[in-house]
Amino acid sequence: MDKVPNIVIIPTYKERENIEAIVKSISSLTIAFDILIIDDNSPDGTADIVKDLQKSFHNLYLVERPGKQGLGTAYLAGFKWALEKGYSYVYEMDADFSHDPRDLLKLYKACSEDGADLAIGSRYISGVNVVNWPLSRVLMSYIASIYVRTITGMKVMDTTAGFKCYKKEVLDNIRLDKVKSVGYGFQIEMKFKTWKLGYKIVEVPIIFTDRKLGASKMTGGIFNEALWGVLRMKIRSIFVKNL
Repeated sequence: MDKVPNIVIIPTYKERENIEAIVKSISSLTIAFDILIIDDNSPDGTADIVKDLQKSFHNLYLVERPGKQGLGTAYLAGFKWALEKGYSYVYEMDADFSHDPRDLLKLYKACSEDGADLAIGSRYISGVNVVNWPLSRVLMSYIASIYVRTITGMKVMDTTAGFKCYKKEVLDNIRLDKVKSVGYGFQIEMKFKTWKLGYKIVEVPIIFTDRKLGASKMTGGIFNEALWGVLRMKIRSIFVKNL
């Protein structure tokens, strides 16, 4: 059998209520996707559930880390793992079904057929497509994207999106060891680096649905950290040629 070109990276912390269903849903798609779980020592036994699922799902891989080290470092660990294994398309998504697994097919098409180097599952490219968020959070997210576009100059509507597909060459050429952001600012920084390198970024419209099970990891502190990080990132880009 030919090697599967797709790997979906899913960071987890206390996702026992969602992890089995998300693995089964991705594995049932009409295109094959391998799945890499990066678990930060979830106290609810998420990693143990993944290990049990590996007996039945041979497309499922697990990296266990000793504790919470931040969303950005989880994805960076996943990127390096995926590049070492030679995957052509590397995806990010959440474990909680806020991203519909069926939309992975849209991201795959955007990169494999339509010429995108980075495909973003965008909540804002065709209006505001968010379900079950309070209005205050929708406004906070939407205004944050306006702020990021203004500061950076990126022509991306959903700058904080965490549902994405990278072509391998993009990750090969980003200096992953120089990525500064640890929390949610990581999503912005990676888009900014991709944009600065001149790669083609395409936004694919999706509907984002807030989680039904488990607890959200987003806090005001994380959000503020991301916004201040954008300003520092932009200033650094003025003085440092090779980000």
